Amino acid sequence: MLLKEACVENFTIIPKALAAGAKRVELCDNLTVGGTTVSPGVMAASFDYCHENDATVMTIIRPRGGNFVFNDIELQMMRHDLLTAKELGTDGVVIGCLTDDNQIDKEAMYQLLELADGLQITFHMAFDSIAVEEQFAAIDWLVENGVQRILTHGGPAGTDILDNLPHLKELVDYAGERLTILPGGGISYENCDQVIEYLGVNEIHGTRIVDIK
Repeated sequence: MLLKEACVENFTIIPKALAAGAKRVELCDNLTVGGTTVSPGVMAASFDYCHENDATVMTIIRPRGGNFVFNDIELQMMRHDLLTAKELGTDGVVIGCLTDDNQIDKEAMYQLLELADGLQITFHMAFDSIAVEEQFAAIDWLVENGVQRILTHGGPAGTDILDNLPHLKELVDYAGERLTILPGGGISYENCDQVIEYLGVNEIHGTRIVDIK
């Protein structure tokens, strides 16, 4: 069965997205910079509404736009926001931390993963900043550390998702049953069938993944 994850900005679009067939929400603010963490009030309302309507919520934990290299103060913010989301009832969190040379920041990730224990965990599109030849080792590390899902465009931001399908298929095949590769970024209700057929996935992600009237 195909699961459509709607990437939503704030609460306002959630009722329409669920009515159009989304069964999971990635809850963000500021999508123009790739998504940042929403307020606790937005979290609470979103979790309640989704759970009342048989949908789950993945909450992005990201204090700002820009790169994915976070300093100690930003990590403190992220730890606080993650605990808040957990206490308010999120089903999972969407996280990703890199070093200056675009490797997984293992120390930062360990801190967040420890706090996220018991939640679903998605490593977000920070993954696409990792060198292609190093992404397979990154998958291994994420599997070993309990991450269930990687959200990836399969290439640099701004590229056509359809052009990235061959690399995405390599990632899907390498991950196998160990971890879910969640394709996103340019997938819509108009082209999702083509993406699903090529990749053989059963989860897809996007801001237009369902047809909202």
